[in-house]
Amino acid sequence: PLQVFALIVFSCLVGEGYTNLPSSSELFCIFNHNEDACRYGIGIGVLAFLACIFFFMVDIYFPQISNTTDRKYLVLADLCFSGLWTFLWFIGFCFLTNQWSWTKASDVHIGADSARAAITFSFFSIFSWGLLIAFAYKRYKMGVEDFARSYIDPSAEVPTPYSSYPNISHDSYQQPPFTHTAETPEGYQPPPVY
Repeated sequence: PLQVFALIVFSCLVGEGYTNLPSSSELFCIFNHNEDACRYGIGIGVLAFLACIFFFMVDIYFPQISNTTDRKYLVLADLCFSGLWTFLWFIGFCFLTNQWSWTKASDVHIGADSARAAITFSFFSIFSWGLLIAFAYKRYKMGVEDFARSYIDPSAEVPTPYSSYPNISHDSYQQPPFTHTAETPEGYQPPPVY
């Protein structure tokens, strides 16, 4: 739905967000003649649409990413971007609503429905992107818990390399048997016979 909401907002503003008076051929933004209102709505709509496509592709390939650091950064990017875009959609909704309330009815000949649709779907986008924040945070917490549960610090417990026999002290170390301590003479030495 996020792609659809973003598509509706920017297509309504591109299609019928600019109009002209019958006496003039100069186009102006339908939102109180404020060009910034139309540009803002189109800008966040286009960027949100492209970001939705990008994060959809990331979601498809996410299970195939084996590096936990890469996964962590992708989830954090999704979390931060969703938070930012929730805020930007809120600003966009307030800005468009404010400019629409100051728009004179005589300036709007066609495009009033498109303006209302852009306002409505920017409002819906606030909650949709806010829901994405919750999902991204849940995914982040799952990843942190999985990492903490499956990770064991190798230096935490140092196992003994060999188990010892009971009642044997390690203080009385003996030389291993069958060691030859005599100096070997120069020359040929036959191989040992076992």
